[in-house]
Amino acid sequence: MSQDNIKSAIEAMFFSSDRPLNLEQIKFALGGYQTADIRKLIEEIQTEYESNNRGLRLVEIAGGFQMITAPAFAPFIRKLFKGKRTEKLSKPALETLAIIAYKQPLTKLEIELLRNVNVDGVIASLLEKELIRVAGRKKTPGRPLVFGTTRRFLEYFGLKSLNELPKMEDFSKMNASLGQDDQQIEIEPIEEQGTNQNPINDNQEKERANESEKIAP
Repeated sequence: MSQDNIKSAIEAMFFSSDRPLNLEQIKFALGGYQTADIRKLIEEIQTEYESNNRGLRLVEIAGGFQMITAPAFAPFIRKLFKGKRTEKLSKPALETLAIIAYKQPLTKLEIELLRNVNVDGVIASLLEKELIRVAGRKKTPGRPLVFGTTRRFLEYFGLKSLNELPKMEDFSKMNASLGQDDQQIEIEPIEEQGTNQNPINDNQEKERANESEKIAP
């Protein structure tokens, strides 16, 4: 297959996928091509789109690449799909998600201390949408679950990594409210999986922990 055909095949893969594709996925589909060569072809496609002012762009998102419409043509896209209902995150969900994104990993109780409201429903919704995940357990009494963001979170907001989050200059007040000024709490991590994770009630976890402590010699 010629280089032009390979490039066209890569372009077709991006067009047909509604999620970012990483180099390994493309390598598997093509067979016999090195990731360095595939990246070079992707860069050529990116350059062609931009230099020719095409309506599409290939952008790096969440550890992969995704085909999107060029930002300059967003007004036309909005007009075309005007009236189409899209599911948006509620204000409580956005606030909770922002706290997790900037302070992860942290427990449900820590989130509630910052928001001053119960977040059971919000956490469940964000887990269902795969925007957050159970990232591990805090190595403190009761071993509460801690939450972090997912690759889907990066995709949703069009980020390459968490380093692209808008900078927050001062977290001193937030750290103080969580009692994290002078000590670092260890976390037992849980690797990210590709499936939904259901929330576990922290009260149930505490009850189980207390029962274990009573049984322990």
